[in-house]
Amino acid sequence: MQASEIRTRFLKFFEREGHKILPSSSLVPADDPTLLFTNAGMVQFKRVFLGNEESPSPTRRATTAQKCVRAGGKHNDLEQVGHTARHHTFFEMLGNFSFGDYFKRDATGFAWRFVTDELGLAPENLRVTVFHEDAEARALWKEIAGLGDDRIFGLGEKDNFWQMGDTGPCGPCTEIYVDLARVAKDWSAPAGATGSWTDPSKVDFDTEAFVEGAEAGRFVEIWNLVFMQFDRQHDGTLAPLPRPSVDTGAGLERIAAVMQGVSNNFDTDLFSPLLAAVDEQLGAVPLTDEREVIAAKRVIADHARALAFLLADGVYPSNEGRGYVLRRILRRGVRYAWLLGRREPTLTRVVEKVIDTMHDVYPELAQRRKEIATTTRAEEERFL
Repeated sequence: MQASEIRTRFLKFFEREGHKILPSSSLVPADDPTLLFTNAGMVQFKRVFLGNEESPSPTRRATTAQKCVRAGGKHNDLEQVGHTARHHTFFEMLGNFSFGDYFKRDATGFAWRFVTDELGLAPENLRVTVFHEDAEARALWKEIAGLGDDRIFGLGEKDNFWQMGDTGPCGPCTEIYVDLARVAKDWSAPAGATGSWTDPSKVDFDTEAFVEGAEAGRFVEIWNLVFMQFDRQHDGTLAPLPRPSVDTGAGLERIAAVMQGVSNNFDTDLFSPLLAAVDEQLGAVPLTDEREVIAAKRVIADHARALAFLLADGVYPSNEGRGYVLRRILRRGVRYAWLLGRREPTLTRVVEKVIDTMHDVYPELAQRRKEIATTTRAEEERFL
């Protein structure tokens, strides 16, 4: 299943369930000095969750495909990009939101129906985590999905309790995981790894083995459902919210990898045309380590996506703030192209390919095509 179909199916599924499809907000958060970039689907609804604004939907339900960047500030994945299977500077977060309407039962039911009916994922290849104190969430997974305790793992606050800040709205969360050893044709345990989770034929695990497998990439989280039901006070106590809400996030790139039977996001249709554009421009590659070559190409493809979308949303290269982060992303891409033997602009062509492949969903890319390409080329030439 192509990424574009996944995105469409997600939005249409929740539209049928009474959610209003809202457009992605800008990568530059509106009136929010606490964030460099929009880094999650709930950012545009922050004031709604805090009770400072009314719901943008008359049904108090919404769904989005949100542009996100994590390359600066608290959430910074820049250095991992290209060297791991799932780190990106730019990514898309699919989400469904309830602003005081439905809560745990409906959110759990929606998620299970989407992954098993719409995506067709086999229940036996799915696992879930819950906050270890959230007995209600565990009971709902048993009732709605028919999962046994051996498929539901209770984890601590670090993994399964979400909060916006030191104080304010917060609550337990539950996550859906897919066993890549059962769905990805290229999955294998990392060299030197030990433990029961390294055996692809094994399907039953205790919590320790599951956590080890998740950290090593066998079990990949595709969806996080946050149940905002408390208001954390300055003294740390949790006061119940008068109107509990739901905030979810499903990574499109991760779901695409699962649906296309691969263990690495860069092997999906979201990146294949960009990587092809990189290959078209390369001559003899001086690097002899194949892993370094692959990582360099992936960095260029990933960074081109971030550049195209940041420039489309009005961020320009500079020496401070958001512009500095953009410039750093661009120069990092140029450096990796240099290591591959390029001595002339490379990112510009890949950025144009991003526009070609994604402008139908994000028309701002086409509207600012010339400006995006011109700015990218000028910055590349200056750095070279």
